[in-house]
Amino acid sequence: MKKFLFTLIITLLINPLLSSAQDLLQSGPMVGYSTMMEALLWVQTTKSAKVRFEYFEQNNPKKRFKTETYTTSAKDGFVAKLIANKILPGKKYNYELFINNKRVKRDYPMEFQSQSLWQWRTDPPEVNFAIGSCNYVNEERFDRPGRPYGSDHNIFHSIHKKDPDFMLWLGDNTYLREADWNSRTGFLHRYTHTRSLPEMQPLLASTHNYAIWDDHDFGPNDADGSYWLKETASEIFKLFWGNPNYDVIGEGGITGSFQWADLQFFLLDNRYYRTSNKNFTENRQMLGKKQIDWLINALASSQAPFKFIVIGGQVLSTEAWYENHATFADERHYLLQKIRDAKIEGVVFLDGDRHHTILSRYKENKDVYPLYDLTCSSLTAGAHNRKEPLNTNGIEDTFVGQHNFGILNVSGPRKDRVLKITIFDKDGNSLWTQNIRAKDLKYRR
Repeated sequence: MKKFLFTLIITLLINPLLSSAQDLLQSGPMVGYSTMMEALLWVQTTKSAKVRFEYFEQNNPKKRFKTETYTTSAKDGFVAKLIANKILPGKKYNYELFINNKRVKRDYPMEFQSQSLWQWRTDPPEVNFAIGSCNYVNEERFDRPGRPYGSDHNIFHSIHKKDPDFMLWLGDNTYLREADWNSRTGFLHRYTHTRSLPEMQPLLASTHNYAIWDDHDFGPNDADGSYWLKETASEIFKLFWGNPNYDVIGEGGITGSFQWADLQFFLLDNRYYRTSNKNFTENRQMLGKKQIDWLINALASSQAPFKFIVIGGQVLSTEAWYENHATFADERHYLLQKIRDAKIEGVVFLDGDRHHTILSRYKENKDVYPLYDLTCSSLTAGAHNRKEPLNTNGIEDTFVGQHNFGILNVSGPRKDRVLKITIFDKDGNSLWTQNIRAKDLKYRR
């Protein structure tokens, strides 16, 4: 009888601990950046807890590795960012999450990959990555009254099924509201609420994620460099995303870069240094000269056949309204002229913001190659069906006015890489496809 009572007491004590490990998971886990020798793993708990990850090669599950253990705290939104630093190039790994030394089970794959060491050995690998922008997750008590602004959140299941190597979030990844943007508490609340969306969790857990911001995850609508909490905005953005670097120009903000295979991505900040849209009393800027000059230098040193410039707002649209770069005409001219003067090849712009998708093409004369600008929006926020009658650079039949996302595939031998752009609807059905050869993004010799 004593033995039975002892067993019963132990069982009653242990069972709550087992269930509490699941209950302590707020959002994630999420996979951040990947390199050949390390990858970032992210998770958020509901309250202070000890967190670690264990991981192993998919074809060698007996040899396990552990990250450091980190105790989450309210100060940092109960977020943990841990590094898997015992990986080797070109491997696929499964990982497990432990909270207070108890494994947390998920009903979807939890995996990541290391980048391949292909240089001097083979042609670069095929790359598939997803893009999208404008993600609104409803929260009735703080949202505007009336019809919910966010919908079709199952789009994240559709992206997950495409099995991209990584996803590139093009800004407005969450929407700050009046209750959110005046305090650090508000920032943490809104980022946490968005990140906890159930439909998003499988995608976050098995796809590497990189991000930039636009006005709605930076501050108020159309926010600029005068925003009073822009340093807080930068802090929280870095806390919730897993880019490999930020603020590479040393001026604040989130400017950065990363490589995947033979591709290079230049992540620009179109908010931190921005002149107000309504201020015409000074030299107007969206990016700022220092950021542009860094970009040109970085582009010039890049060997990538496709150089993706990632920015929150449209660059090549000729519609000079809303927040397009055309409303900062002098700065846009400076940027495009510097790209031409430096003879930089392979440039493709990726952006969001506009709540519709369109591919724009810009070519000033026969002696230069065309620049492309792919706008991809919206994921779940209200979509716009109004076409761009004033965007003379827009390519016919590429306009999409419904919730959508893009999958970009780069394949082919090292000297003949091809970019295939496919835009999908919320259910994963193809809407249009366009191919661009790296050879066609070069100057005449």
